[in-house]
Amino acid sequence: METTEVVLGGRHRGEIELFSDGNKAGKMDISISGNRLTVYHTEVNTAYEGRGFAKLLLDKLVSYAREKGLMIVPLCPYVHAQFKRHPQAYTDVWAK
Repeated sequence: METTEVVLGGRHRGEIELFSDGNKAGKMDISISGNRLTVYHTEVNTAYEGRGFAKLLLDKLVSYAREKGLMIVPLCPYVHAQFKRHPQAYTDVWAK
């Protein structure tokens, strides 16, 4: 079973973490400033590659931004590529 959670530390920096059967399978490095959520990096452990886990992290990122009224600054190449590939799906949260 896969679960995701947003973990923010000091200075509004943190991660979106993905767990599979209790093991950390991947993460996104993020920060929040004002109404902007910047995503820097997406990483899925090699043992979990090819299972759509990066997309699960992206889905959590977007749902969290919508929930909190944040605009996403996609500095992460993966997130930026997905936003460019499917702009209609992310128009409401993409800070261009």
